[in-house]
Amino acid sequence: MMGTTRALYEAYKTKMQKIADVKYASAVLQWDQETYLPVKGGDFRGRQIATLSELAHEEFINEKTGVLLKELASKDDLSETEKRNVQLSIEDYNKSTKLPASFVREMSEAVNRSFHAWIEARKENTFSIFREPLDAIIQLKKQEADLLGYEHHPYNALMNDYDKGLTVSTVDELFSNLRPQLLNILKDIESQPQVGDHFLKQHFNKDKQWQFGMEMLKRIHFDFDAGRQDISEHPFTTNFNSNDVRLTTRIDENDFGNMTWSCLHEGGHGLYEQGLPASEYGLPLGEYCSISIHESQSRLWENCVGRGKSFWQYNYPLLLSFFSKEFEGISPEQFHKAINKVQPSLIRTEADELTYHFHVMIRYELEKRLLEGSLHAADIPAFWNEHYKKYLGINVPDDKRGCLQDVHWSHGSFGYFATYSIGSLYAAQLYAAIGRTYPQLEADIANGNNATILTWLRQHIHKYGRYYASGEICRQATGEELNSQYFIDYATKKYSDIYRK
Repeated sequence: MMGTTRALYEAYKTKMQKIADVKYASAVLQWDQETYLPVKGGDFRGRQIATLSELAHEEFINEKTGVLLKELASKDDLSETEKRNVQLSIEDYNKSTKLPASFVREMSEAVNRSFHAWIEARKENTFSIFREPLDAIIQLKKQEADLLGYEHHPYNALMNDYDKGLTVSTVDELFSNLRPQLLNILKDIESQPQVGDHFLKQHFNKDKQWQFGMEMLKRIHFDFDAGRQDISEHPFTTNFNSNDVRLTTRIDENDFGNMTWSCLHEGGHGLYEQGLPASEYGLPLGEYCSISIHESQSRLWENCVGRGKSFWQYNYPLLLSFFSKEFEGISPEQFHKAINKVQPSLIRTEADELTYHFHVMIRYELEKRLLEGSLHAADIPAFWNEHYKKYLGINVPDDKRGCLQDVHWSHGSFGYFATYSIGSLYAAQLYAAIGRTYPQLEADIANGNNATILTWLRQHIHKYGRYYASGEICRQATGEELNSQYFIDYATKKYSDIYRK
């Protein structure tokens, strides 16, 4: 009996790893598309990615896979880890079989057209170039929601892809509670003198910024023997296995923060991918828990650590070694206040920790309405501009700094944006838990010891892969499920110090 189970499980493992091989081969082509692909290569690259996506999907949803999974599920001599892999694969199989291979190919081809249209639209600074390819994606996403099935709202089907069980009602309630508390903190800040940050907007040499960013990644223990960093239009992280993780960043020579925070943000994503168990390659337990938890890792390193006073107590001399002229006469305290300046801005990825959530709320509301049909692709610029004025009090000057700033829609990633805010809330809660475990945490960071944080995350988050859903992994790690009060307490303390009365 045991031998039969072993043989079945090995067959399952082999099959899943072969499917992963095809998926990651496609991911390599997608990474290349956003970093080094020649302009004329786009059409054929779209075909190649679509073919591989279709092949992987067909291999996973065929009847033999279903029979194998059903037989394995009936066995009672699997280990807990093996049992969980099978359970999760059955969930994935049942969901994937609802999507015909022809639909997967059509979506992949539409995404390729949409991505290249987005690049061109940003270059020309006009949404009209992107409107029709994006509308095709929206219609396919509506179709996908119908194929997958949902209760109450079509957006639920898509959000479930990024955080299992996440729903419109959950996010609506979360944002309704968060919004007034954020506004109260912002109101207190507005009553205080604004901090200065003019020195962050000087000219910063591109090559020096790159070298500085690479050194920062090393200092948070990103393993360059198991990854690399490159330049792309929009920063992102992808992986082909836990020993091959790719980060990208972008550099603005007139804005120090653009590259610095994208390096730390994507570095957080990369550390998570490098911490997933290599022994589970191709299996659910070798994959990340959810996008919300993934975002918690990036926001923790970017904000809780990277915008913290302790971090710069150690790293400020490194900064001066690259930019002594630019930061001449600027104290570490001035620098710390500047990088945490709270002020409404146009670009989500450059926003402060407080106003950031309003960027997310606007995108969430927009996507929700596109999926329910109360808004259409042609309505996006007007809705965007109106709500940036309403929520953030700023006028959007053009499409590139408005509704064309994010790559997500061109990838077909509808349902993603709420996880940015949820990830920030998880980050504050996890950081508080690390602090309870290690009371000397801030002293460690101030001495350049970031391994304390990474070791805790490896033990409490990374090693589990998808074993637990978001709420449960948070409960296991912190003693309770998501509690937004941790973020409010963190933000109140941090900004009360920066904007002293």
